[in-house]
Amino acid sequence: MSVGTNQLKDLLETCWRKQAEMVEHWHACEPMVDEKGFVGLALAQHLKNFQLWHVEDKARRTDVDGETIARCKRDIDRLNQERNDLIEEVDAWLVEAVLEFPAQRALVEHPVGARPVYNTETLGSALDRLSILSLKLFHMQEQTDRLDADWDHIQECRQKLSILQEQHRDLSQAILDLVEEYWLGTKVPKVYYQFKMYNDPSLNPELYVCSGVSGSPKE
Repeated sequence: MSVGTNQLKDLLETCWRKQAEMVEHWHACEPMVDEKGFVGLALAQHLKNFQLWHVEDKARRTDVDGETIARCKRDIDRLNQERNDLIEEVDAWLVEAVLEFPAQRALVEHPVGARPVYNTETLGSALDRLSILSLKLFHMQEQTDRLDADWDHIQECRQKLSILQEQHRDLSQAILDLVEEYWLGTKVPKVYYQFKMYNDPSLNPELYVCSGVSGSPKE
């Protein structure tokens, strides 16, 4: 693929605009992703955060039985694994696109000898944070509109909403700044894999000890 810096910035801005739109839309109808291409991939990852948010809310109820909580916990584990897998897919797409930037190709073809400079957070991880922020913004806005809450609660939530809006603006700009750094070749992109161990029956000792799964250190 070949995209320029402005094209990639536009694509990323579309992603976080759609994140906000879909949070509202999914609360009104069956959550699903109709978009194609990279935006569709980013929204598929966003949907996992949407689903996680509501399962985690349910898991904190005190008026349900233990079986319901256990089911929520398993759903959380599954959704979190799917969420992280999709972050890695988003990052893989973005890294492939960024490595086509002229400055990045030049670094590969003519290494200058200096060590590569990486960002502390990938573009995919930053998009994931914006996804979560869009959920916080929606639900905090809901709190400011409650008719059954007292004035102090409303005011406190309005202050938090303002902070969340500022954080969303800051992170959005930081993403665009990072794309510019990639374009200039001052930083190099990379996919960082989570390698979640708790869901893997060959890596989680609580699973392989009791099941005898291949790969157990006890074999």
